Amino acid sequence: MQSNSDEFYKKLKKQLKKSTDWPSLYLFKFILPTQNEAELEKLTLIFKNTDAVITTKQSSKGKYTSVSIHVKMKSPDHVISRYREVGNKVKGVISL
Repeated sequence: MQSNSDEFYKKLKKQLKKSTDWPSLYLFKFILPTQNEAELEKLTLIFKNTDAVITTKQSSKGKYTSVSIHVKMKSPDHVISRYREVGNKVKGVISL
């Protein structure tokens, strides 16, 4: 599985370099089970002290919470680093 995620991030880095001038405002989107408030807290702590604007919205049935995070990032490497950190620290998160 690690090689698949490495390949994914390699492609993402290439796309980000091609499509965006850095530093740039970036939109991270995640989905978490609503009942898992501790994991939502972990997610928001990862972006603490970054001037990130974090918004949440529950799904229509209330089972899931979508999290949008607008934050200025220095480079594609920094974006990928945050995705990896979230993936490693936040249980049950889905990155979009």
